[in-house]
Amino acid sequence: MGHITESSWVPSVTLRVGAEGVEVAALLLGADGRVRGDADMVFDGQPVHPSGAVRHEPPSLVLALHEVEAEVERIVITGTASGGALTAVAPDGAAVASSRVTGSGGATAVVFAEFFRESGGWKFGGVGKGYDSGLSGLVTSYGVEVADEEPAAAGPVPLAGVVKMPGRFPTTDGVLPDEPAPAPAPAPAPAPAGPFPPEDRPYALVDGWEFGPVFEPFVVEGCGNDVITLDGRVGAGPVLVEVAHEGRGYVGLFTLDRRNKDEVDYLLNDLLPEFRGSTFARVPEGRPLRMRLAADNRWVMRVKPLAAARRLEGTMHGYGPEALVYLGGGADLRVDFAGSPESGGGYVGIQGYGVDGRTGGRLPHMDLLLNETGPLSHTVPVPGGAQLLHLRAEGPWTFTVRELG
Repeated sequence: MGHITESSWVPSVTLRVGAEGVEVAALLLGADGRVRGDADMVFDGQPVHPSGAVRHEPPSLVLALHEVEAEVERIVITGTASGGALTAVAPDGAAVASSRVTGSGGATAVVFAEFFRESGGWKFGGVGKGYDSGLSGLVTSYGVEVADEEPAAAGPVPLAGVVKMPGRFPTTDGVLPDEPAPAPAPAPAPAPAGPFPPEDRPYALVDGWEFGPVFEPFVVEGCGNDVITLDGRVGAGPVLVEVAHEGRGYVGLFTLDRRNKDEVDYLLNDLLPEFRGSTFARVPEGRPLRMRLAADNRWVMRVKPLAAARRLEGTMHGYGPEALVYLGGGADLRVDFAGSPESGGGYVGIQGYGVDGRTGGRLPHMDLLLNETGPLSHTVPVPGGAQLLHLRAEGPWTFTVRELG
């Protein structure tokens, strides 16, 4: 088998990787060239890596390279076909890497390419290695444990039969065997509408919330890419950042370090039309917070105290990412996610931070409450006490809080 494309640098952003007509999967490898466990394989039957950095959104893979765990040195892209062209696309729609694999003999599975770390960044290289033993033999060579009960089959091995995963899993129609179908999800809120720039929503600081500085809101408007520096009114610690973006196009937000370079994690990275979203950033000690905004159209940014975030209670609707505060006791949170308005897929994840009694600027340990792709109706537990919830959602959603008695 052969490939074209020598190793080349790729941006450390969220890339969509796929090959037309080919079912692709990803293997996250450590320094020894092997997976750390079965969870390090991402495919249609196991669509989200525990870290959230790699997701399977048919027919593609989504790789947030800036979120990949430090222990992962390589990400291998595989497929259940003997040939094809693989392409990696950046959030702005530009193809940043590609590789073509030619078929050979009886190979039924192939390693298309790999992303690997070098000098603090990521590079892409074509591989083009075929396996006559199919996907089962391919993944075994990287340390994935193949289910013993799966017999060898002629032709390509289906991805759904490769990794041992305990418990019962949905059938092809998304319903667990021997169980009734779930009730339909409530209709989510439509995309925001109205004149631009949107009016600031009325708010009051949440009583009992002491985490982060208190200051007068900071508001800035613009069009296209820009760098925003907060003035001296904003003290050190976590703050709420709200962004509205007009029309269709990309909006991304990144904090800048002392060297004026993007820090590892992004604040926003979205293609939602008529984007309205919020997140949080940390103002560092001894210097102002600087953020790089990438935007295709007109935008408005508002920076406020975290205590100005929407309070999670009752039933609430939203569209896209949002930072929320919760002050109740232990509760069950019903999450109804409609999926991406563009593709029907889309990612939804919730990170929780217990900040009860904290007044400083550093976040405590993060609890991953939800980490899924595609439309869903799930219930997840929320601990009691003051919580900062970081929602990342690529579409409309509805939350319903049911506090425990």
